[in-house]
Amino acid sequence: MKIIRVTYTVKAAFAQQNLENVSKFIADLKQINDPAIRYTAYVGADGKTFNHFAVYQNEEAQKTLFALESFQSFQKQRDESGLEVAPNIEELKLASASYNIF
Repeated sequence: MKIIRVTYTVKAAFAQQNLENVSKFIADLKQINDPAIRYTAYVGADGKTFNHFAVYQNEEAQKTLFALESFQSFQKQRDESGLEVAPNIEELKLASASYNIF
């Protein structure tokens, strides 16, 4: 299992577009319905700081996300938007959970 957290801050003028882009690739993930991918995205109280949590059962699941055109478009637009804070990518280890992830 691989757990990744990505945190970044977009400019206020791009926040709504980023929300829409995130919603697009999440909708594609829902349609694929790969049981080896668990993905959530949150926006902070400031409306422009985003936290994404991806939990992959295996490396192949991560490749599935990266191959999505909507995910690639999200990343490209985010990175070209003039970020206030660049993405911080952190690999996490599960300490405990109240439910089975996979």
